[in-house]
Amino acid sequence: MSKDKVQIFDTTLRDGEQVPGCKLDTEQKLIIAERLDNLGVDIIEAGFPISSPGDFASVSEIAKIVKNATVCGLTRAVKKDIEVAAEALKYAKKPRIHTGIGTSDSHIQHKFKSNREEVLERAVQAVSYAKTFVEDVEFYAEDAGRTDNEYLARVCEAVVEAGATVLNIPDTTGYCLPEEYGAKMKYLKENVKGIEKAILSCHCHNDLGLATANSISGVINGARQIECTINGIGERAGNTSLEEVVMILRQHPYLNLDTSINSRLLYSTSQMVSQKMGMPVQPNKAIVGSNAFAHSSGIHQDGVIKNRETYEIIDPEEVGVTESSIVLTARSGRAALAYRAKKVGYELTKVQLDEVYKEFLKFADRKKEIDDADIHEIVSSADVTIQSIA
Repeated sequence: MSKDKVQIFDTTLRDGEQVPGCKLDTEQKLIIAERLDNLGVDIIEAGFPISSPGDFASVSEIAKIVKNATVCGLTRAVKKDIEVAAEALKYAKKPRIHTGIGTSDSHIQHKFKSNREEVLERAVQAVSYAKTFVEDVEFYAEDAGRTDNEYLARVCEAVVEAGATVLNIPDTTGYCLPEEYGAKMKYLKENVKGIEKAILSCHCHNDLGLATANSISGVINGARQIECTINGIGERAGNTSLEEVVMILRQHPYLNLDTSINSRLLYSTSQMVSQKMGMPVQPNKAIVGSNAFAHSSGIHQDGVIKNRETYEIIDPEEVGVTESSIVLTARSGRAALAYRAKKVGYELTKVQLDEVYKEFLKFADRKKEIDDADIHEIVSSADVTIQSIA
C-alpha cells in the first residue's frame, strides 16, 4: 500500500529563532536554509519580513538560493505585511505567504477588542489580498487550540473560498491533549465545505510536553502538514521537533504516512543548528541527544551487544549516528567491559575477564565514567597476564 505524504514545514528560521539569545545573521540563516533544503523539508518558513530590515533581507536571500523547497514568509492580517512579504519572496521558485489572525475568544476580545464577525472578515480580506501576489497562501488561525470548533470551521470555510491552499491549526499555547487536537482536525475534515481544496496543517507548541503527540494525532486524523523545528526549539518550551515526528512516522509503517526527509542528515543538522544558535541539545533529547543511543545499565548493555534491537527501536545510522555507545559505569557488567576492552585491543578469556572486572569495579566506584585510557590502566593493574591484540 502506498503511503500518504506528510509535508514537513520547517520554521526553525522563524519560530525557532524567536528564542531569546538565538538571533542569527543572514549568512548563518543561508547556511541553515541550504541544509534544510538538502534535508528534504517541503516548506522553509524563512522569516517574518516586515519585522525588521534584517529579516526582510534574510527571506529575500533565502528565496534566491533554495532549489527544491517552497519558501514561506509570515505576515499578520495586515495589507502592508503582505505587500512586504510578497516583495521579499519575489525571487523564490515556489513562494508562499503565510497570513492569519487569532480566532479564539481570548484573542478576539482581549488582543483585538473585536468580535467574531469582524475577525472572520479580516481573515478573508488577508487571504484574498495575499492571493493577488502568490498562488500558494497559507492561513493560520492563531490559538485554534482554544477556538470553538464550530466558529473555527466557519473561518476555515471562508478562507478556503477566498483561496487559501493550506489551513494552519495552531495549538499556540500548547494546551490541547492529543485526543482533543486530533478530534479538532477530524471535525474540520468533516464540517468544512471545500476542505478538499486545502491541506490541514499542525502547528503545536510544547508548553505541556505534548507538541509531538498532538502533531501525530493531527496527521492521524487528516492533517497532511506538520510545522516543526530542528531540535524542537521555539518560544517558551519550544515547538514540535522535526526529528521526532519524522522518525515516529517512519517507525510506525501501519499508519501509512511518511515524509521526504533524508533521515541520515538529522543528527548533523541538529548539531549545525545547535552550534549556530548557541542552543545546546539536552543529552536525553529523543533521536539527536548525546544519550539517545547510549547504554550504561549492565542489563541493557548485554542485550544491545547481543542484538541491537533488544533496546533500540531505531538503527543509529538511520539518523546519522555512527554507532550505539556502551558507556562504562559502576552499573556496567562483564559483557560491556569485555566489549569495550576488545575495542581498545584486549581479547579477554572468561578467567581474565573475572580478574579485570574486579579491578574495574574499584575504578568505577571512584569515577563516574570509565574511558579508554582507564581501561588500559585497569588491565595493567589486574592480577593477570594479558596479551594485547592491538
